[in-house]
Amino acid sequence: MFDIDTRLPVPAALRPSEYTAALIQALRLDAGRVRGVGVLEIGCGSGVVLAALGTMGAASLCGIDIEHDAVAASTALLDDLGQGAVAELHRGDMWRPVAGRRFDLIVANLPHFPMEAVEVAGRLPTWSSGGADGRSLLDPFLEGLRDHLAPGGRAVITHNAFDDLDRSRALLAKNALSLRIILTTLVYISPEKLARMTADVLRAEEGRTIHRHGPYTFGELHIVEIAAAKAGAGTSA
Repeated sequence: MFDIDTRLPVPAALRPSEYTAALIQALRLDAGRVRGVGVLEIGCGSGVVLAALGTMGAASLCGIDIEHDAVAASTALLDDLGQGAVAELHRGDMWRPVAGRRFDLIVANLPHFPMEAVEVAGRLPTWSSGGADGRSLLDPFLEGLRDHLAPGGRAVITHNAFDDLDRSRALLAKNALSLRIILTTLVYISPEKLARMTADVLRAEEGRTIHRHGPYTFGELHIVEIAAAKAGAGTSA
């Protein structure tokens, strides 16, 4: 029988989602590349992704979130796990707290569901909504990567399949970065979120990257790796 650890009560809005689980799984598939590297997470939420990376042997852990509760929860979790000595947490907007700095590994599970900012199922708008096309945070993140990746560094992020992967590839290519999919899975879309999904996106993607089974709807989620493009190399689908 498992003991339940109640030392760190987590606000409902911060509890890890299917997206978080998929991101951790993808990172665990190649855990050897985490050992000894400096990590940055944009949108650290509960801190569990940083904690997982610390367990895999990351040399340093840096997390940024716009919400005070997220910074507090991440700090408490990492301290509780004995990782506080190699961790730093910042409250701030995207890249601003780490201006001029570079990291070996950057991870992110940003809000990028195509809907306007509203609170859904106890989650604040900053943890739910990606704007009408799902890219209000995704694009600034991708545009800032080149200036924050160390030489030979990489980023691993969640990317909804219905958020135009080709647009992300084109944006990254302008900065000499390439994208490859390392894991694809299905995530449940609640009726509450589906009802708020941008109609044009839903219409275009239903039956392609969005799949209905009776009253249940699922969307395809990619975990992608972004890295410096090699001369003459293409990108995989």
